[in-house]
Amino acid sequence: MRPKILVADDQEDVRLALDLLLRSEGFEVTTVDSPAAVLAALGERRYDAALVDLNYTRDTTSGAEGLDLLRHVRSSHPSVPLLVMTAWGTLELAVSAMKRGAGDFVLKPWDNTALVQALHNQIGSAPRAAHDLELARRVQGELLPQRLPRLRTLELAARCQQAGAVGGDAYDFLEIAPGRTGILLADASGKGVPAALLMANLIGCLRSNAAAAGDDLAAALRAVNRQFHQSTAPERYATLFFGVYDDARRLLRYANCGHNPPLLRRSDGRVERLEPTAPVVGLLPDWRCDVAELALAAGDTLLVYSDGISEAENAADEPFGEARLAAALHAGRSLAAAALLDSILDGVAHFAGSEHEDDRTLIVARSL
Repeated sequence: MRPKILVADDQEDVRLALDLLLRSEGFEVTTVDSPAAVLAALGERRYDAALVDLNYTRDTTSGAEGLDLLRHVRSSHPSVPLLVMTAWGTLELAVSAMKRGAGDFVLKPWDNTALVQALHNQIGSAPRAAHDLELARRVQGELLPQRLPRLRTLELAARCQQAGAVGGDAYDFLEIAPGRTGILLADASGKGVPAALLMANLIGCLRSNAAAAGDDLAAALRAVNRQFHQSTAPERYATLFFGVYDDARRLLRYANCGHNPPLLRRSDGRVERLEPTAPVVGLLPDWRCDVAELALAAGDTLLVYSDGISEAENAADEPFGEARLAAALHAGRSLAAAALLDSILDGVAHFAGSEHEDDRTLIVARSL
């Protein structure tokens, strides 16, 4: 069976040349002329690979339109191998294309032999990539808690909206001891399968040290950092917020390891930021951690979030930002935890769109 290739370029002569070349090499070829046509074609049938130009008539030099197309393709068709082409090739553009899921990068004018080989390489890597993707999807699904803790003085809600099939965010609720619950949100460096597997490693380290967190949170996190640092590549790291909540005492002891400062809205309307108390985990062998604590009164609400929420951008490249998040928290002050969570995530989607390049993860903890 001949491999099926989708070719996208807005120049008719380029489409014709690629069609003739690839058909002569035994490929079955479909050509389209726009990003919208690419998405439509991928929705109609299965392709073994897609060869797409990064520059189209609306944006002929920067590659922005093509990069946006890659993001859409990776979101809706994560297993399709992608090879990108451009006459405006730069290292920065190549890196951007790879970050958005391209498997290889070819400059115009192309070398016929090299182009055909690159396509064969992408098609040959697809079965392994699909296997890795499915494995990572299963692993990440098992990381997230299947049910929320039921506490007397705290109402919880949480959700992770992944940017693709898999991602680098995770949250968890850990039973530390009777009456004490661990609240965790972490964001691993990178994206896709590597970030998901890195997160699986981190969650494993945290769960194995969870029992010790009740007595000495800083020591437990030092052990997590040591294990994570020893078992991952030097450039890999994660940010995390980990708190231990005492249900009877309404007391939260926490460490913020290089993570976005969670927002705590007090019942009187004041908003506090829970600033970092330690560096990111996994990057430094000699790692120190401070622990902070605070009491939660009835009506207080805590938001723990990943940067996929605060850094979500609208069409004008304006981030959602902490100020809007605080305003959403204030506007939903009378809502239950689950309803407030829905309201905030809907607000981010309305501002920045439902498709996104980074995971959006949010925990709402409302004191009763």
